[in-house]
Amino acid sequence: MPLPPSDDPDPFARHKAALKARSLRSAPADAQGDLFVPALVDIGARDGRSIMDVAVFRLSKKDRRAGDVIRYELPDGYVQVSAGPAGMASVWDYDLVLMAISHITEAANRWRAGKGEKPGRLFRPHISEVLKFCRRGDGGKQKIDLVEACLRLSTTHIAMQRSRTTESGKVVTVSEGESLISRYKVVERSKGNPEYLEIEIADWMHKEVIEGRNPDVLTVHPDYFLIDPGIGRFVYRLARKAAGKGEARWSFQTLLERSGSAGPLKEFSRLLRRVIATNDLPEYELFEEAGQGGPILVMRKREGRPPSGG
Repeated sequence: MPLPPSDDPDPFARHKAALKARSLRSAPADAQGDLFVPALVDIGARDGRSIMDVAVFRLSKKDRRAGDVIRYELPDGYVQVSAGPAGMASVWDYDLVLMAISHITEAANRWRAGKGEKPGRLFRPHISEVLKFCRRGDGGKQKIDLVEACLRLSTTHIAMQRSRTTESGKVVTVSEGESLISRYKVVERSKGNPEYLEIEIADWMHKEVIEGRNPDVLTVHPDYFLIDPGIGRFVYRLARKAAGKGEARWSFQTLLERSGSAGPLKEFSRLLRRVIATNDLPEYELFEEAGQGGPILVMRKREGRPPSGG
């Protein structure tokens, strides 16, 4: 593992501590999972850009960021995330969206093959199925957390404006906005014991799956759901899109700007270096290089996979 550049105030202490740390939590015994599921939606891939390059949710577990607005200025437009009074949806809340997209993608594949009906935007899973898919425990708190996640997802609004080139060669600008999920419903078996969820995914997400000859999605490694730090999940999503089967380099400063993090670069760099030092994200190895404008994160597809969090 390469040591960090000299601008790190205590590289050896950080390196030693990282050997004891892990980015992956342990999987619950009843939620191991071994499916390689199609999940992350490759939004905007029609013109080579995607909101997988930005965080459309908060990465912090503690800071709820109620009422906050994050705006990302991109080469072809912008993405703006606005949180409601219940708080901004988190990257862990977004697991529910990933599951919905995965199942609708599978249904769309069957429909294209003439083996089923065209899927709509509604997704109706059992709570226990969601928890197993997301590799979480099946306790009462986890069930209540999913209900609260639905509220935050439905009140976190995404506004986008992008320019793209049509098949005829004309450049058009498209502006659209919608919450991460349009609506939800929870069915309880008894008071405080949710049993079923019903969510309606955003129209722009549904179009990415349904329109065109193939669903516009990327696969996500099952160990993604075991990544504990929010910044680790952000880095994996970025690597999955930007590095693919090869390699990608992003400056720490750009990563800060694309993560939506509210803290200073120094604190962001500290957290990022912790993830780099553990270097146990699924599929991708991470290391730091010195750049002319500051430190750079290198994300490279690894030949094997690190041990699962099981």
